[in-house]
Amino acid sequence: MNAAELFVNCLEAEGVECIFAVPGEENLDLLEALRPSSIELVVTRHEQAAGFMAACHGRLTGQPGVCLSTLGPGATNLVTAAAYAELGAMPMVMITGQKPVRTSKQGHFQIIDMVDLMRPVTRYTRQVVSGANVPARVREAFRRAEEERPGATHLELPEDILHEEVEAEPIPACQTRRPVAEDKAVDRAVAAIEQARRPLIMVGAGANRKMTSRMLRRLIDKTAIPFFSTQMGKGVVGESECWMGTAALSEGDYVHRVIEQADCIINVGHDVVEKPPFLMQPDGPVVIHINFSSAGVDPVYFPQLEVVGDIANAIWQISEQIEVQDHWDFDFAHRIRTAMLEELGSGADLDGFPVHPRRVVHAVREAMPEDGIVSLDNGLYKVWFARNYRTTLPNTLLLDNALATMGAGFPVAMGARLVHPDRKILAVCGDGGFMMNSQELETAVRMNMDLVVLILRDDAYGMIRWKQQDMQLPDFGMDFGNPDFVRYAESYGAAGHRVEHTDQLAPLLKKCLDQPGVHLIDCPIDYSDSQRELFENIPARARALTP
Repeated sequence: MNAAELFVNCLEAEGVECIFAVPGEENLDLLEALRPSSIELVVTRHEQAAGFMAACHGRLTGQPGVCLSTLGPGATNLVTAAAYAELGAMPMVMITGQKPVRTSKQGHFQIIDMVDLMRPVTRYTRQVVSGANVPARVREAFRRAEEERPGATHLELPEDILHEEVEAEPIPACQTRRPVAEDKAVDRAVAAIEQARRPLIMVGAGANRKMTSRMLRRLIDKTAIPFFSTQMGKGVVGESECWMGTAALSEGDYVHRVIEQADCIINVGHDVVEKPPFLMQPDGPVVIHINFSSAGVDPVYFPQLEVVGDIANAIWQISEQIEVQDHWDFDFAHRIRTAMLEELGSGADLDGFPVHPRRVVHAVREAMPEDGIVSLDNGLYKVWFARNYRTTLPNTLLLDNALATMGAGFPVAMGARLVHPDRKILAVCGDGGFMMNSQELETAVRMNMDLVVLILRDDAYGMIRWKQQDMQLPDFGMDFGNPDFVRYAESYGAAGHRVEHTDQLAPLLKKCLDQPGVHLIDCPIDYSDSQRELFENIPARARALTP
């Protein structure tokens, strides 16, 4: 066989079921090797979208998603997706083409050093310089992508290497087990929690593993210790009677009143790459860091105790040893929770038009089933969804709070559709973010996907305008125009809808989710009071509650 065929065999040995791609002439041999294989080729309209879809596949399955591009501009278009996966801890393998490395008649045409360019945004990047090296390079790329902490890897395949005749076999994956935390570290953590009066659990993105989720549920059920989540930890533990909210802001919300009163915070799977869920202070509570790796010290994060090793095992050990203490006091936390839930449920009565963000969240929650998946792009609405949208299952609110890039929401929803074809899928995008990858409407229609795209339109870069106002700067440089989104959707063969009064939104969402095909909903949104509500009114109501 040639190296291209060997490469595809190695991908099959890794369990790859689909590749998201915008192919080019440099990888036509690889494309031909894919044609008779068991791997589905998903052709997208932009490499960035292919990367976002691959990252989502990795996030939802735990197995690296794979994307493919040609050299030069095709490869550079993957850089944002690489950073998205690397910062967000999503396993992904990128394959890019390259001109022949031994003899080339085109000089430096389209050639850029992609291995070095990818180095800052991946944990492994290599050029394959020999067909005989293919099995080792592929195995290492997958191993590095899926180890804890997961992330992005990259392989460059020169055109002439793909032609090479080779005699080699894929290298099988070996079974590995992560090391468990040291007993003494667990003992110190248990002692700190038992000695505290108001312990509090924080659930981060690193806890988003099936076994860790089960162990956390067991610990919380046994101890009734209150918990909250970071944005990317939402849903890891169902938002039950011990749930204190989601840290959508760094300070001032209801959950931060509970954090202020806590004297021991157990951070499970937290990574400083996420926007800080709270700001640590030198005279603040004892913070216990439970993660696969030690804590990266930061001015806002410097834990006093660390339990390093397999997270699920560490939580299991703590759960086995810990005893419920009579001196634990969760009364104030539960009073905060009662007030928070009352406020979270108040969006249904906001009748103004354009629609208030709180009313949007309420309508989406009402329309989506418990296991339905909402994929958020990045905008001001993300803050409202993070704090107001309640989840009971992991990975049912997909958002990016690490790179926080615009343009990912719609492709991520498409990736979720392929992983979970039996679930309701909704992408929530601002008009700015949607237009960055709106061409993927054609991909979704061509692939007969059933999904809904809700565009929250304010004809501006709304979140930046909000920050501009917060800095008391003049309103400048934020406005743009939009197409007629209904006709735009219809031009791709999708169904277009427009919200013309607030009461129309929830039933329209339900109708579209129950119908086959791709549906796009144009919904005007009003952010005018978000600054006052999020940073003045809500903190004022939270501060009114005293221990």
